[in-house]
Formats: sequence, C-alpha cells, structure tokens
Amino acid sequence: MKILFIAGREPAYVRNAMMLKCMEKNGFELIDCTDSSATYPVRFLKVLLKFLTHKNENFDCVFVGFLGQPLVPIIRKLTGKPVIFDAFLSTYDTMCFDRKRFKPDSLVGRFFFWLDRYSCVQADSILLDTDAHIDYFTKTFDLPREKFQWVFVGADESLFYPRDVKREDDTFRVFYYSSFLPLHGTEYIVQAADKLRNEKDIEFIVVGKGLGHKRIRILAQSLEVDNIRFIDWLPYEQLPLAIAQADICLGGHFSGIDKARRVIAGKTFQFLAMKKPVIVGDCPGNRELLTDREDALFVTMADAGALADAILELKNNVTLREHIAEEGYKIFMENCTSDAIAEKLGWIMRHDME
Repeated sequence: MKILFIAGREPAYVRNAMMLKCMEKNGFELIDCTDSSATYPVRFLKVLLKFLTHKNENFDCVFVGFLGQPLVPIIRKLTGKPVIFDAFLSTYDTMCFDRKRFKPDSLVGRFFFWLDRYSCVQADSILLDTDAHIDYFTKTFDLPREKFQWVFVGADESLFYPRDVKREDDTFRVFYYSSFLPLHGTEYIVQAADKLRNEKDIEFIVVGKGLGHKRIRILAQSLEVDNIRFIDWLPYEQLPLAIAQADICLGGHFSGIDKARRVIAGKTFQFLAMKKPVIVGDCPGNRELLTDREDALFVTMADAGALADAILELKNNVTLREHIAEEGYKIFMENCTSDAIAEKLGWIMRHDME
C-alpha cells in the first residue's frame, strides 16, 4: 500500500512520529509531505506545495496527520483518493475551552467549530486517541460514529524502556513534566507538594516550560514551596534518564477541564513503558486502558489533597508501588507498543481501502 502522508505539525511531533513509525512497520510505502518549519503558516504552505508536487502520483490514500484540520478541506478538493484523518484533538475545544483564547460563540470560536466539523465531514475515516474522545466528537459536531476509530498514543519503546539507574541521594523522587497548559493541572501538583512540605524526604521534579509556566512558578513562590525542583528544559533523548531516576511518576491529567477526562496523557504511556508506578486522574479516558490500584493509582481530578494522599500512600506502600509498576508495564506491552499500535493502524487502513 502506498500512502501520501501530510500533517500540520512537524513529523517529529510525538503523535505524527508514532503514525509514521507504525506505517513503516506495516510495510507501507510512504510519500512524505511533512515539514518542520518553525511557524504554522510557513509549515502549512510548504506541506501543501509538497502535496501539489505529488498529487498525481499513484498512491492508495492520503493520511492527514495531527493538526490537519486546515488541510483536509483543501486536499479533499484536490484528490479523489480516500482521506484518513488523524484528528487527535478538537481545535474548537482546545482554543475555546482548554486554552480559553476565544469565546465559543465568538466569530473565531465558531470558525474553529466549523473547521473541526467540516474537516471530519470531508474525511473518509477519522482517528482519535480514545473512545471517550470519539464520544465528544460525535456528540459535539453531530458526526456519524461509524467514521471513527481510536488508536492509542502509545510510546516509542526503543527510547522508553525499563532502566536500572543508581542514585546517590535517598530522597523519594516524584517526577512530572509538562508544557503547563491549563489542561494538565500543574497547579494541583504544586499544591500537593505544599501539603507534603513536612515530608522532608519527598522531592518533586517538574520539567518543562510553556504557556502557564510563569503562573505556576508564581504559585510555588507564593506558597513558599521548597520541595519542588523546576527544570526548564531537557533534551527529549534525556527524558528517559530523568524518568528512570524517579520513584513514582505523575501521568495526569489533573485539571478539571472536560478534555482532561477524555484523553490519556502521552507521558502516561512513557511512564508505563519504563515500568514506573504512575498516578493518573480518575476519568473515562484513563479507564479505557488502566484499572485503579491494579496498574495505576487513580485520584480525583482537580483535587490537590487527593493527589498528595496518593503520593504519600505510594511512598509508604512498597508492595503497591511495585505491583502497579509491574502490571502497568504489562498493560503497556500488550496494548501500547509501536507493534501493537501498528497492528491496529494497519487493520484500520486496510479495512478502509476495501
């Protein structure tokens, strides 16, 4: 099968990288029309120019990867080949409810609503990351469920795998990384750290920088939290080493935003792949893969007290910590490796070509 792959985000973006890897594992021949330019306008222009260069070649379908909403309507007009669209998220939900950049009933908000719906109408098949996310799309945009399939985000097990790392200190290390979007609920981690300030051997490591970074640092300063070490940036290839040095990892999402209930955080898959005990929000998305106290520890979302209690329980209960780490790793190996995702993606794409 020959696939023309195009996306609005760069090919190294985690979701796009996994889709490309899984297509290669299926033995598909790829026409790569992606681009890694720094800005969205330049990237969209370049990928469309690449598409125009290749649109008359003999390929079986067009796969539109992440952030393809602006691309699908254009591509639909330029080819009669099947279009498989990895929507991954709703631009309307992200801009109006997650980041709250625009009001839902504003002109821009209505445009994003239209863009999500129209791109899905124009696609022949649509992929999302969970069944709960499919529910949102079908209900919000009045779309037929039979057009949708879910494919987990997963993690690249060639990079994220169990590692034995010796540490010189004897602190109990709680690891989290984030781009500080409201969706993530990083403020609840800071508040949980504040509640655990008297546990002198607990240290939080929070890696990343992004939209809400300044707000989170101000919160930590106002609470005078001294048990969090903020690290602004780590190269992606060094991230597994930082995870390996942790005693437990916070997968999330921890906010009360509706989208947080529908998805499984990408970092959660990475932590599972490295056989780390993981704390996640108790929501429909996480429950599609995980079971509370079996392969992860669930906490009430938007609740710093519940998160602090869960951290303390795992610190004091070695048996539970080791159990959920082991079982979480098994769940990952059965369902979330690139081989497992490639098998499902291959089935979907071959089925759609019939």
